[in-house]
Amino acid sequence: MHEFWVSSGHLLLDRSSAGLMVTDDFLRAFLARPELLPPPEACDAERDLHATLLANPRAIGSTSGIADPDAAENWNFFLGLRDRLVAAPSLEAAYLHLLRETDFPTPRAILDQFVHAILRNAFHGTHDAQMVRAGELFFREQRVTWHNNSLLLADSEIVDHAEHQRSHVPLMAFLAPPVAAELAVLTEETAHDYWGRSDAFDMVLDLGGPLDGRAALGRAMAAFIRHMLGFEIIIEPLPRIDTPEFDWFIGLDPDATRIGNAMWNGEELPESQQLLALYRAIPAADAPVLPAMVGRPIYLMLAANAEGRVRMKPQNLIMGLPLRENS
Repeated sequence: MHEFWVSSGHLLLDRSSAGLMVTDDFLRAFLARPELLPPPEACDAERDLHATLLANPRAIGSTSGIADPDAAENWNFFLGLRDRLVAAPSLEAAYLHLLRETDFPTPRAILDQFVHAILRNAFHGTHDAQMVRAGELFFREQRVTWHNNSLLLADSEIVDHAEHQRSHVPLMAFLAPPVAAELAVLTEETAHDYWGRSDAFDMVLDLGGPLDGRAALGRAMAAFIRHMLGFEIIIEPLPRIDTPEFDWFIGLDPDATRIGNAMWNGEELPESQQLLALYRAIPAADAPVLPAMVGRPIYLMLAANAEGRVRMKPQNLIMGLPLRENS
């Protein structure tokens, strides 16, 4: 069995048939974040709270004596998040609850961390490196590069760092090929390398190519829905929408949502919008979809923004499906 995505924190969680079980060590990992680690100038009340929770992450804590209002706000958020994680039967259930709770907005970075761990659980035991690499889109921003008729997706943080290094050598910045073209592309020959470097996030996904990255992303989305919602769904890439009318679509990112809305309303698409992938999803016959959508296709869209960046919102896969309210 391949080990991968250790940085997801899945080793700090217990696996069960219900999902990932939150442990004290997982909660302690939050206490090492810079938002909660007391700085040298922190007051005694903040230091005491940190020490108390480090010893017992489930202990009752109070922020009433913390002098720094920003620090108090961070601690209040953590305590609220901690209580929700502990009360839920699994991390998956807590994630679903946080998506639906409008009174407790959760920062994108925290949701990304949870998706990283949850998707690691959903992929547990897989040998499909292409699907796992495509899964990185769920929690890490990508940069789009067209090179030699290939549509390449590379991790934004990796590309941004390389471009910053190049900026100190003007000739290299001018003459060198795109950064993504110099990184290792995941192919049939390099797929075995992915497992040992999965936490480096430095392999490139070709959305076309022999292994078809679009199909791999479709498999990743189907695995996520199956894991989170408990029903099968077939998600296949399409070259185009064959009918000018469609009953339901899900934008997998804000730009794709804008494209879908424009198509829905019959509006002209802005030239700056780049539709990267289009899918047709068919839920299984026993899926709890709305009666009007039984047997009907759901279209999924992925796009890049004007700067060539892709920031997928996996919660749209959950919240955007046409499910019956009681499901």
